[in-house]
Amino acid sequence: MSHRWQLGVAAILACIVTLPGRAQTLAAATGPRAQPGVASPSDEGEALDWALHAQATVVYQFHPSFHSPYQGTNSLIPSAQGEETFDLTLYAGVRLWRGAQFWVNPEIDQGFGLSDTLGVAGFPSGEAYKVGSSSPYGRVHRAFLRQTIELGGETMPVEADLNQLAGTQTSDRIVLTAGKFSVVDIFDANAYAHDPRNDFLNWSLIDSAAFDYAANAWGYTYGVAAEWYHDAWAVRLGLFDVSTVPNSTQLDPHFLPQYEIVAEVEKSYELSGQPGVARLLGFAMHANMGQYAQATALAKTTGQPADIAAVRSPQTKYGAAFNAQQQLQPDFGVFARLSVQQGQYEAFDFTDVSQSYALGLSMTGERWRRSDDNLGAGAVINRVSGAAQRFFNARGLGILVGDGQLPRPGSERIAEVYYRYTVTKGIQLSLDYQYVDHPAYNRDRGPVSVFALRLHAQI
Repeated sequence: MSHRWQLGVAAILACIVTLPGRAQTLAAATGPRAQPGVASPSDEGEALDWALHAQATVVYQFHPSFHSPYQGTNSLIPSAQGEETFDLTLYAGVRLWRGAQFWVNPEIDQGFGLSDTLGVAGFPSGEAYKVGSSSPYGRVHRAFLRQTIELGGETMPVEADLNQLAGTQTSDRIVLTAGKFSVVDIFDANAYAHDPRNDFLNWSLIDSAAFDYAANAWGYTYGVAAEWYHDAWAVRLGLFDVSTVPNSTQLDPHFLPQYEIVAEVEKSYELSGQPGVARLLGFAMHANMGQYAQATALAKTTGQPADIAAVRSPQTKYGAAFNAQQQLQPDFGVFARLSVQQGQYEAFDFTDVSQSYALGLSMTGERWRRSDDNLGAGAVINRVSGAAQRFFNARGLGILVGDGQLPRPGSERIAEVYYRYTVTKGIQLSLDYQYVDHPAYNRDRGPVSVFALRLHAQI
């Protein structure tokens, strides 16, 4: 067992042991993507006005050697390799006044994704940031204020959770969120596939892959969001800062010259007596970005590798995503994600995908008397535009992919299955397998099998 793996396991055990006195504020095990946009309790009653939660997660991923006739700067390393990631997060919240909560989430991170998080557009670990480190380091990923304005309707209980104080809320309400958080804390949610610490690991299953959401290299940004809930409907609108340049650790300090607008409509319904939710999202990103065709044309003129940075100028690109979840039985449900964006511009803050189609299922272990366990299976097809394929074949580099050439492009096809075993309350161990065909849209490479072991603790 490596020193880094031992460090992660020890930190999880320390997290479990050192906070037993916080039982009255324990969160339900819904994972790190608990949504800041969920309405805050409006009836303080006897609920606490503050809370502390914590989580720790270690993921070890490994792939054996695979076929690779050539290598590029952003290629997945073809020899057998294993990497681990570790994170420890504190969720501290306080009720400021009626309907208002402030939360801060400092985090310690360590580790690397496979091949330094390169080589696959639908990357195999949502726990791997684009920034890796062999030594633990600290950052504050979230610090936001959330205000709920009640509009009436049915009063519903709200349980304590990550970034959520216990209390009540009305079904009709407005929720305002401002500060630093992740766009996908509020948008593109899905009950079955949205949490790499508890369900799927692959980027293109836990999020809509063609949704190029604003973020720094860790996946967080500054912004404001408004949500309106009425009966079975919800409408969301957000304005967010983007990186200074694509895939940067720094966000644009001027905010308005580069920004993203995201809108989403959600409808809850019943199908044969079983609940379901459908969401339709659209986004517009205005930023200094390059066009694939211009970079490829310049490369032909100069004889040099295609350089997207050389042709960047202010542009606006658009995209959309459809996301649905449907319960079929109390212990069994399915989900789907379909997303698309303009394929003429470079990926800016998420990953190199122009179109993505994902399907999957999730079920608890109720049928084999393990009700706290979970089994999930999903498949996704990721594609890039013809302009992007020609750019990569001209030795261009994207955010995650770039094999130095792409003479035989194809769709990236990924299947994932996981089993999450509950060791005891708050501690879960998961086994995960992914099959990646045509990694980085390259029919000359792979397929690749990726195995993972995940240990997660939460209080």
